[in-house]
Amino acid sequence: MSGGTRGIGAAICEVFAREGADVAFNYNSRDDLAEEVKKKIEAHGRRALGFKVSVTDRYGMKHIAREIKDAWGPIQVLVNNAAVNKPDNFATTTDKSWDWVVDTNVNSLFAVTKPFYKQMIRAREGHILNITSVGAIRSLPTSVHYATSKAAMIGFTKCLSREAANFGVTVNAIAAGIYDTDLAHTLPERLIQMHEFWVSKGRMGKPGELAEVAAFMTSDRNAFMNGEIVIVDGGAVT
Repeated sequence: MSGGTRGIGAAICEVFAREGADVAFNYNSRDDLAEEVKKKIEAHGRRALGFKVSVTDRYGMKHIAREIKDAWGPIQVLVNNAAVNKPDNFATTTDKSWDWVVDTNVNSLFAVTKPFYKQMIRAREGHILNITSVGAIRSLPTSVHYATSKAAMIGFTKCLSREAANFGVTVNAIAAGIYDTDLAHTLPERLIQMHEFWVSKGRMGKPGELAEVAAFMTSDRNAFMNGEIVIVDGGAVT
């Protein structure tokens, strides 16, 4: 699990533990939040590992993959969840902002996925789930760099799913709507205000609601879905 200490990532860690999984996750800065997530995982009787390593650190991710394998064996499920956003208008977006968002949201897909994917293809089993956004699919007033990075994740999912199927590995994605997380509150205020009108549920999603879908999509019960982008957005008007 990448980005496991906040919002959707923390919820997925807890729900996966409830469903019987040992859970390893990375985080960027908050040791206190990492300890809270570990305690929630362990409260379900499962093992927890937390790694303070950036998702863009390729060497660090290779090290994490080896460490988890040594401790627990080959990983069976990978969730690419870590992401950042910034409320920029395209005309005033700086080089630094563009590079930060694209590096974190896109280049991390290579850094995180490759070492775990190699374990999966050797074991000839595994599930990869990528958390993308409806902002990659619909014309929403979100930042261009964020929408671009999340659209790249859809292409990554579609193409890798075909290659991975040869080795018994499935690759799918969830296109998330607006959830009550720190990341959501980086969105333009006008988008937050509009949300209750154009979403039939009339509210933001709860991280745990997406985590329940993620648990099913990465389980053996979900045996025939591959290369799919599942929209979970509260029923937005298209």
